[in-house]
This record gives sequence, C-alpha cells and structure tokens, in this order.
Amino acid sequence: MKNIVILISGGGSNMAAIVQTAVCERWADTLGARVAAVISNKAQAQGLVFAQGQGIATEVLDHRNFDSREAFDAALMARIDAQDPQGRPALVVLAGFMRILTPAFVDHYAGRLLNIHPSLLPAFTGLHTHRRAIEAGCKFAGATVHQVTAELDHGPILAQAVVPVLPNDDEHTLAARVLTQEHQMYPRAVAELLSKI
Repeated sequence: MKNIVILISGGGSNMAAIVQTAVCERWADTLGARVAAVISNKAQAQGLVFAQGQGIATEVLDHRNFDSREAFDAALMARIDAQDPQGRPALVVLAGFMRILTPAFVDHYAGRLLNIHPSLLPAFTGLHTHRRAIEAGCKFAGATVHQVTAELDHGPILAQAVVPVLPNDDEHTLAARVLTQEHQMYPRAVAELLSKI
C-alpha cells in the first residue's frame, strides 16, 4: 500500500478534498494508495476533526516546543516516517501547512513532497497572493500544485488552475473562487503522481 501523509495547520479543506476523492475513487483498489495520517503543527486545527471522523490517524507536533526549525523538522520527519511500514511514505502532501521547511526535510522527501500554492506560479510566491494579484491588475489568477524544493514556491509545476479576476473582486471573493479549483485540482495531481510511483 502506498501511504500518504498530509500536513495541515488549519481547516484542512484541501486535505478533506483529497480524502474524499480517495474514498470516492477507491484509491486503495485503483492506485494501491491510502491516506495513512494527518499531522498538524497546531492542536486546534479543525482539519484534525475531519480526519479523525474519517478514521484516519492524526497527530499534533507543535513547532513552538522546539528550539529551532531544524529540530522541529527532524521530529516531524520521524513522525511522518513512522506512519509507513517501509519507513517512508510514498507521498507527503502539504495542505495548508504554514511552515517553511528546512533543506534537510525537503531533501529527505525529494520528488515525493507536494504543495499547493494559491497563485499561478512563478507569480506571487509567498503570502497574500490574492491581494497582490488584484493590486497588480491581473486579469487571471489561480493555483498551482508543485513539487517542493528548498526554494520557497519554486518546485516543478505539476498542475495549474486558472480563474478570472472579476471587476468587483476583493481578496476574499477571489480566494473563494480559487479554492473551489484547488479542491478539484489537488486530488487529481496527487492521484496522477501516485499512478507513476
């Protein structure tokens, strides 16, 4: 079985979309894959409640309990790898995990670490992407699924979804429109990568 570990920090709507797609499309049968665990750096992350309701193992590892980013990432790697009998899951999926990862962490999961970013990369890396797209006068915005590298929001692009920026949009209305596309695109990109592993 190809085990997937999903990392979240909040509501986990993209995580939920992946889990629901995995169930509906019977990934266990069609891809030999399952979501083995959901790990959060925040105990109050609402996505944990959803995962628990689906019978998925959950864990909290609070980054504030560590003296350095390196120490947190080392502990996180140990928790992730413990979720797989072979000692390393097929994929680690970032779904609203609001931590910048160290190069050692990224190297450990090279080629198997995915993220979704709410812009059409390479435009608008980092935070406040929707506000920045509106301020720049963009006619289109969107989201990008990419493999994670040590450089923030710069890994190989696996999928993109495009939405129009409407005349009356603010960052919240645009974010909502982009998020609906993320929920469709991210599970497809995960499934496509799993089919190649």
